[in-house]
Amino acid sequence: MAVYELYSKRQKRLSATDEDVFQYHDIPTKLRVQIIHILNRSLGNEEQFYGYGAVQGAYKYIVETIREETGLLYLLPSNYRSTYKHYDELWIFLTDVADSSQCLDVVEVAFRVVNTLVRRDGYLGRRNGNAVADEAVSDLNIRFRENAVGYQFVDNELIRIDSELIHAEAVKPALRLLNSREYAGPQEEFLSAYDHYREGKNKEALNDCLKAFESTMKAICDKRGWTYKPGDTAKALIDVLYAEGLVPPFWQNQFASLRGLLESSIPTGRNKQSGHGQGATPTTVPDHMAAYMLHMTASTLVFLTTAEQNLP
Repeated sequence: MAVYELYSKRQKRLSATDEDVFQYHDIPTKLRVQIIHILNRSLGNEEQFYGYGAVQGAYKYIVETIREETGLLYLLPSNYRSTYKHYDELWIFLTDVADSSQCLDVVEVAFRVVNTLVRRDGYLGRRNGNAVADEAVSDLNIRFRENAVGYQFVDNELIRIDSELIHAEAVKPALRLLNSREYAGPQEEFLSAYDHYREGKNKEALNDCLKAFESTMKAICDKRGWTYKPGDTAKALIDVLYAEGLVPPFWQNQFASLRGLLESSIPTGRNKQSGHGQGATPTTVPDHMAAYMLHMTASTLVFLTTAEQNLP
């Protein structure tokens, strides 16, 4: 009997080569527990559950919403129901549920409550509800990133990071294009940049962005037999690539700004934020800057490696 190429087989094969720096199908126990800690700080903990009606109401709303939307009368088996309150029911379900999509449902509903209820002045006697809610959402997104789980809570919704066009069109293609022996060094440096980003080490992330950029250009030169000096930095390496026709002359005139972009974007971002001594006042690289530089690096690596592939 001939082997039939099932749809599921094709998808499994494709996904096996679809490199990414995040995964989307498993919500590890560590992350689930970290989320519980964040909600305890923002919505209220077990002790406050019995002392504040607002805390009881918040957890009651989350549990009943999940029950209804998932078609369950209770989130827990019958032997739990007489002893556990809404607070306990939610945490046990969140830590035990095997279906990751149901776990994410709980997270999304709970943080929507954080974004509304906690922002009200006077919740749990607070007068800084906006700051508490902002911190909770920020902490959640950091925990997703640290655990390499590809979701973020944005505009009251959980989104997959690869739903963002720049991630799908730049980061993932960059990882695929670098997944070969000649680009092993740049790939390691690019993945290291993402590891640092997930850990909140944004200065180190920018340093590795520049390393990946320069290493990719050196790898292209090695592959093509183009001469460069071992100590050449980004500007000198770009000169080599242009001189060797990686970008044809007739396109260079049209894309005059491309050279300036390549010369200034990644090296300048790295040099200004993390490349030299920071002086008496420590410099801080914000998350949005690090994310921008990661995406800029990915787009540049895709451009360079694809241009090399298309050379005769």
